[in-house]
Amino acid sequence: MKRLHTYLFTQIDNSPLVVFRVFFGLLITLEAWGAIATGWVRRVFVEPDFTFNFIGFDFLQTFPGTGPQMYFYFTLMGVFGVMVMVGYKYRVGILGYALMWSAVYLMQKTAYNNHYYLLMLLLWIMALLPAHRAFSIDANNPKIKSLSMPRWVTLIIVLQLWIVYTYASIAKLYPDWLAAIVPEILMKSRQNYWLVGDLLQERWIHWVISYVGILFDGLIIPALLWKKTRKWAFGISVFFHLFNSIVFQIGIFPYMSLAFSLFFFPTDVIHRLFLKRWKTYYKGSEVQKPRLGNLGIAIMVIYFLLQIGLPSRHRFINDDVLWNEEGHRLSWRMMLRTKNGSTHFFVVDKETKKRTTVNLKDYLSKRQLRTIRTKPDVIWQFAQRLKKEYAAKGQDIAVFVNCRVKVNHRKYQLLIDPKVDLASVSWNYWGHSDWVLDSGDYLKEE
Repeated sequence: MKRLHTYLFTQIDNSPLVVFRVFFGLLITLEAWGAIATGWVRRVFVEPDFTFNFIGFDFLQTFPGTGPQMYFYFTLMGVFGVMVMVGYKYRVGILGYALMWSAVYLMQKTAYNNHYYLLMLLLWIMALLPAHRAFSIDANNPKIKSLSMPRWVTLIIVLQLWIVYTYASIAKLYPDWLAAIVPEILMKSRQNYWLVGDLLQERWIHWVISYVGILFDGLIIPALLWKKTRKWAFGISVFFHLFNSIVFQIGIFPYMSLAFSLFFFPTDVIHRLFLKRWKTYYKGSEVQKPRLGNLGIAIMVIYFLLQIGLPSRHRFINDDVLWNEEGHRLSWRMMLRTKNGSTHFFVVDKETKKRTTVNLKDYLSKRQLRTIRTKPDVIWQFAQRLKKEYAAKGQDIAVFVNCRVKVNHRKYQLLIDPKVDLASVSWNYWGHSDWVLDSGDYLKEE
């Protein structure tokens, strides 16, 4: 244990962290204000009357549906991002953004993205790190300024990235990805892209995307850690992430991933590129006694055990996660499949037995209509909402659903048991819901 303490709490040069803070602050500022400029806030929060929040976070429904409120919300997040970037009252800025972004993530699922989850984790991690002690406005205070950071800072960032990329690679090891079917489907919607649209339709490109994706995700962290392959790995990383940014248009994630490279290069390189006019930061072997000691190590161990366990939980749930979505979120299953479906809701008055077809367009935005076609948890949530709405009018109803879904190029098949009243069943937080039908022969081609 003493050796572990010495290794984790040895002070090292903090230039990778403080330079990363600048890039990170810039990117999260662009994320917040860009969400307003591109209409993302309007489409996700303003246009809908309600959002499909993560189950258990219904109290967050107080936010959506009012334009000025949500625009102010994201404007304030951007201000917090600027505070992080320049290192002004850093703790206030990073904690403010972390709290507000966590609410954004949990209050809606129609714009679900694994990168949003990663950003939430990184915000809380950055809130714990001494990223403001140099190259910041806060560092003008001698009590805050420091030229060093404990080694565990770098380790926690690298380990988090390693988990993300490793699971992303493992998740691709299934038949449709290995046969380059998924990249082929994904590229069809990009055939009108200027200059590269036709090239993206070439079959050999689909094979390259498929296997380069597996190899890149599986090997990029070890390759960046090894001195002999670091420069090559970084060059490949630049091409890979720029390709993803242009073709898949996934926001700040590709650029944030490139910024993480700072933690893999020697500090003299970082000084030469970004901090030429700043004196060399601390280098030595001093070990500073940590405030939390063993408790801090225990917290880190528990956190990473959760990060390792969550992406594997679907293996303990009945059937295929590609089909039933159970265990899909929080598991780094990125752009692995396409799903299409049609969903129809039927309300039955328990007293009169009258059956009515629900017009989903009366309730949902275009984005929500796409989401409810294939997501069992969203379907259940809407059934519960219908139940409450009719109960307010004094009607006791049952809600039945006819939902047919296909995965990738497979055939359509029933996803939800049409005989089950979804208004009367409870949500299963930890396992399989029996009203979600087994995949059966969905893997058979049309």
